[in-house]
Amino acid sequence: MNLPNKLTILRMIMIPLFIALFFIDFKYHYYVAAGVFVLASFTDTLDGFIARKYNLITTMGKFLDPIADKMLVSSALIAVVAYCARLDLWIAITIAVFAMVILCRELMVSGFRIVASSKNIVLAADGLGKIKTVTQMCSLVLLIPAGDYLKGATGICLTCDIIFYIGYGLLAVATVLTVISGLNYILKNKGVLKDE
Repeated sequence: MNLPNKLTILRMIMIPLFIALFFIDFKYHYYVAAGVFVLASFTDTLDGFIARKYNLITTMGKFLDPIADKMLVSSALIAVVAYCARLDLWIAITIAVFAMVILCRELMVSGFRIVASSKNIVLAADGLGKIKTVTQMCSLVLLIPAGDYLKGATGICLTCDIIFYIGYGLLAVATVLTVISGLNYILKNKGVLKDE
């Protein structure tokens, strides 16, 4: 197993750690969870860079990398929805809708990949899909620690609100990119669905 694939597996291993740190209550646990999320997200950039630079792209990597991304983003989205439900009902509802759209798109693309693999075709993520993933991760980096800076001892501050709403806005943009990239992915590879 090469280094990029090991980094992808490390990202998958970090997901339960992120979830535990997010939900186990101790001082600044949301910030610590956000730190783990950032490290896990960084492994995504690093494994792709190493795989391309040293020509270490493998079928296993093409399979595992997008799954690891989906697992990480899905876990973070569900965690943020769970927390926001205690903060503000309407914000929680809109973030839940964003999460549903994102998760439905990911399930659709995963199903599409299963059909492709049954025909011995490996479909890698495209550029638009990568931009979508980066936007999702950036939004979540801002939203994950919201629990600490919105409930902190110093109270709610204008800067904290601004950071939260930037993350919220980025998640809305990521949701639009998710839909567009999903449609683009299907249309670009529609030949996979044709009967032989």
